[in-house]
Amino acid sequence: MHTQWWLATLGRTVIWARLRVREAGTAEVFDSDGNTLTYDSEDSARAALMDAEFVALDGLDADDARTRGFLLDELAPPQADDDERLRAQMVSKLPSHH
Repeated sequence: MHTQWWLATLGRTVIWARLRVREAGTAEVFDSDGNTLTYDSEDSARAALMDAEFVALDGLDADDARTRGFLLDELAPPQADDDERLRAQMVSKLPSHH
């Protein structure tokens, strides 16, 4: 299973989404509300994320990050042993720059 992290930003708040592509070619998105949404393909999952103004973390460069008001180094996808614990970390607030 292939995992990609996507994010949307609102000021200094980062909203994460986890996209997983299964071997069968179907995809699932674990969202910040703790829902797992199933899609028939990776393309349709990516399209849904883009419609919601999410961007792929691995597609971001330093300029993209700066445009959004943060540094690339500040972004680390949430990590947890299970989805229940992960859900609590799917929205994070970055420290303010002074």
